[in-house]
Amino acid sequence: MLRAAGLGDHQVAAVTRLRGGSKKGVYRLRRADGFSVILYVWSRDEDYWPAEPAADDTGVFAHASGIGLFERCATRLQAAGVRVPRVYLTDQSQAVYPADIALVEDVRGGTLEELLESAPRAAEPVMERLGGMLTSMGQQRSARIGKVGTDPADPAIGCELIVLDRALRQLADAAERVPRVADARPRLEETLRTMAAAVTPRAEYALIHGELGPDHVLVTEQHEPVVIDIEGAMYFDAEWEHVFLRLRFGQAYRWLRTTGLDEHRMRLYALALDLSLIEGPLRLLDGGYPDRDQMLIIVGHAVERALDATA
Repeated sequence: MLRAAGLGDHQVAAVTRLRGGSKKGVYRLRRADGFSVILYVWSRDEDYWPAEPAADDTGVFAHASGIGLFERCATRLQAAGVRVPRVYLTDQSQAVYPADIALVEDVRGGTLEELLESAPRAAEPVMERLGGMLTSMGQQRSARIGKVGTDPADPAIGCELIVLDRALRQLADAAERVPRVADARPRLEETLRTMAAAVTPRAEYALIHGELGPDHVLVTEQHEPVVIDIEGAMYFDAEWEHVFLRLRFGQAYRWLRTTGLDEHRMRLYALALDLSLIEGPLRLLDGGYPDRDQMLIIVGHAVERALDATA
């Protein structure tokens, strides 16, 4: 495998499975001389999400996984000035490995999440650079909504209506699983519809990552941010990206804040995100995802925020 990637004739001395990765397997391959790379593996056995997608998992929110999406998104994000792991090899022939694979750069500086917790001052230049990357992404515009390199969505349906429809579906599913959500379902549905009605349509969309938390940013020894889990990149409302950034980065979001965001969209998308963070993790657990406690913590916080939105 290393030879096929042009990385010499050395044998792999150790293989370590890395934590995370609900849609693909992520492994570190280390040679005897200490050099290492990351192996991504796309196969049904490595995907914890149920084989049958939920009703909301269509169009721009379809299951974002696969080597094709990875290749297209890596190319598009690099062209936009976003640092992603260097790609040494992609292979779909299954001649090298019995699944679709990619060998990519092993960024050994840890995650931005870890750096923010252990050394917040040291994280500041990384956050500043990440903010610059997000600004560059926001400048990449399209008149069509859709995942990078795939057929665009119906141009007559704006992002806010796509989000509303998905949120109502996820609310219905969450209500079947969580009694407190079931009790509040009429209020939540009314709130979603009221928020969506306040949104003014627009006709141009930004390039976004779609799920950019500090755990999806690695840090090089030169304090350079490297964005990973890129398969969900798409053209959509920037507000969808920013409600997620604001939630996941907390106080550090100040480095990523931008001007020109629509507050009506922000309110709608924040509630929709919370409903997604209730329904999604519970459905992920249906597929046997191992970190059950962490998923339930995410669900619990999202339930509280969603109910607060109707208070």
